[in-house]
Amino acid sequence: MSRPRLTILNQLGTATTRAIATSGAQVQVLDDACVSPWQQTAHAEILLTAPRNGWREAPQQAPPGWPGRLRWVHTASAGVDFYPRWLLDVPQVSCSRGVAAAPIAEFVLHALLAHTKELGQRRVTDPQQWHDGFAQVHTTPLGLLQGQTLGLLGYGAIGQAIAVRAQALGMHVLALRQSAAPVGDAGVGTVRSLPELLALSDHLVLALPATAATYHIINAHTLAHARAGLHLVNIARGSLVDQTALLAALDAGRLSGATLDVTDPEPLPTGHLLYTHPRVRLTPHISWSASNAVAATAEKFVVNLHRYLHGQPLLDQVDPQRGY
Repeated sequence: MSRPRLTILNQLGTATTRAIATSGAQVQVLDDACVSPWQQTAHAEILLTAPRNGWREAPQQAPPGWPGRLRWVHTASAGVDFYPRWLLDVPQVSCSRGVAAAPIAEFVLHALLAHTKELGQRRVTDPQQWHDGFAQVHTTPLGLLQGQTLGLLGYGAIGQAIAVRAQALGMHVLALRQSAAPVGDAGVGTVRSLPELLALSDHLVLALPATAATYHIINAHTLAHARAGLHLVNIARGSLVDQTALLAALDAGRLSGATLDVTDPEPLPTGHLLYTHPRVRLTPHISWSASNAVAATAEKFVVNLHRYLHGQPLLDQVDPQRGY
C-alpha cells in the first residue's frame, strides 16, 4: 500500500477527522488541537485550524522556517483578523465563509424582534401585573417589524441570509457593500453611502470584515447621520465601532439601543459601561453558534480538499491584500 500523499494537521476535533476519513481522500490526518500550529510546519502540508487553537499567544513575527512544508491553511472562522499577518504567507489560505450565515441571521432576527417587541418588559408574575399589562397594551402597543427598514452594512453570505429572513417578515431591506458588485437580489435596495444608510434605517446590522478600512467605521461623525431611534446590531467585529461614540449616542437618545455580540476588546474589562447600559444587549460572541457548526465546517473543508487534490482553485480563498 502506498503512503498517503498528504499530511493534514487537524485542530478542529475528532468529528472533523472522521469527516475527512469518510471522504475517500487518501491523506494522513494528525488530530491534535493542543499543539502550537506554527511549531508543526515540518510535519504537515495542510493545516486546519481555528482562532481558539493558541493563536492569541502567537508571536508577532513569523517563526523561523515558516511556513515550512505548509502549502494550504484552512481556517474554521470566516474572518482572519484573529491570526497574525504572517499566517497569510502560506501559498493558499481559505476560510469558512458562509458556514455561519444561517445561525447569525437567526441571531439577528431574534435581536430585531427582542428590541421591537420588548417582551422581557411585558412579562407578568401575578394577577395585578397581568391586568396592568393588558391595560398598557392599548396605549403602548407592541412594536412591529413589518414596514420597518433594515440596513445592511456589508452584503456577503451573512448579509444575504439576513435579508431573506427580514423580507419574510415584511421589512424593507437596504444594503451597502464594499465591493462594486451589484446586489442583484429582488427586493433589496441599495444606497450610495453610509450616511444615507444610517439616515434611512430603523435597524442597522454590521456585517463587514475587520480591516484597516473598516476600523471605527461607526463613529461620532457617521452616527450623527443616524435616524432617530436607530437600533444598531453588530455581529461582525468589535473594531468596527467606536464604543465611546456609541455610548454617547445611546445616552443622547439618538440610538434606541444596541445589540452587540462583539466588542473591542473581547471580553471588555471589568466595569465597562457596555455591560450594564440599559439600552445595550451584550452577548459573548456566540451568534455563529449552531448545533451543525462542526459538521458544516468539516463539509466545507472536505469540498476544498478534493479541489486541492485535483489541482482546482480553492473556494473562499483569502486575499492577503484585502485581509479577508
